[in-house]
Amino acid sequence: MSGQRVGMVGIGYAGLPLAVELARVGNHVTGYDIDTARVALVNGGQSPVDTVSDEDIRSLGGRLSASADPAVLADCEVIVVCAPTPVTGERPDLRPLMGATAAVRDQLRPGQLVIVESTTHPGTTDGMLLPVLEESGLKAGVDFALAYSPERIDPGNASYGITTTPRVVGGLTAACADRAVEFYRQVTVVHRAKGMREAEAAKILENTYRQVNIALVNEFAQLCHSMDIDVWDTITAASTKPYGFASFRPGAGVGGHCIPADPLYLVHQAATMGLPFHMAETAHRVNEGMPLWVADRIAKDLGTTSDPAGSPTVLLLGVTYKADTADTRHTPAVPIAASLLERGFDVVFHDPYADELTWPEGRITAVSDLDGALASADMTVLLQRHREYTPERVAGARRLFDTTGSAALADIAL
Repeated sequence: MSGQRVGMVGIGYAGLPLAVELARVGNHVTGYDIDTARVALVNGGQSPVDTVSDEDIRSLGGRLSASADPAVLADCEVIVVCAPTPVTGERPDLRPLMGATAAVRDQLRPGQLVIVESTTHPGTTDGMLLPVLEESGLKAGVDFALAYSPERIDPGNASYGITTTPRVVGGLTAACADRAVEFYRQVTVVHRAKGMREAEAAKILENTYRQVNIALVNEFAQLCHSMDIDVWDTITAASTKPYGFASFRPGAGVGGHCIPADPLYLVHQAATMGLPFHMAETAHRVNEGMPLWVADRIAKDLGTTSDPAGSPTVLLLGVTYKADTADTRHTPAVPIAASLLERGFDVVFHDPYADELTWPEGRITAVSDLDGALASADMTVLLQRHREYTPERVAGARRLFDTTGSAALADIAL
């Protein structure tokens, strides 16, 4: 199967790592993206995402290129759609995915294999995308093959990447599934699902599982605080059980492009059918409330310990949503910062991976002098377990609130 011409629709966090691995095994991959700056970076041998290095791209011997012209898709034997599926106001926004599908439709030709990777609710690929593709005059399962395989990207995970994470594949027909399974076996092992809807549902289940369990430990952490119990020691003790317990860690909130958003796709779809999805709805509320609970604890502590003559300064350490990545999508640092600013606190942050933090109503920029910021801030809040933030590195904080369970000498712990 290697040596094919592959079109990657979307070359961001999901599409670019796969594009690199497909090119590495001998395919000629062209990334199509409406972001012209991203296209220019890739063509210049630079990576627009921190999970792919410049060397990764430059080592491919020209087998990876990018274009902002969808016409490049017409020459491809396989087209993989990695369009974003954001949530806007807790409602799924399928416009980017529908737009990407329309671009594929306009270039579709007989014999191509189209694979959708974007996370969405079950029934999207065959119920919404297939009719758009068939507007080309070609019939899915007859003139072209159609399959669904959810992306399983975990930015910053050193153990599991494209080649070490199994793929789930579902096809419109058995023949469609056969082609998609063979395609992905170039880079990793593949699990063949019963169909596309099962593959779509599997991705929602994976992230709902994490959402629910994170909500459990987040709410448990609040109870432990009220009962003067060390939540971290409790989790460590429970983790000694060799069966029946999976360890999850509480934190300041849930961020990223998957866990806060993906379960809402099924919540919304179930609601249109008059069906509840109580676990996902409740978990979402718990996790969305966690940053405000953290902000409340900061405000209460500073209300009794800060200098009343001036506005207390809060230093946030690590504002990306995940350790050692540059991704700030849905980071809990935003509602924490916004809440503290509304209460009259001065808020600054340090993060080796981010220069600024913005939201519709505000913006804060990073400080470069970590030692100086630690010494001057009334409280330092450790939000993310970046490698740089060792206990020794943050020891200069006047008062340290650790939300990560990693700073043994913190004045306040989650």
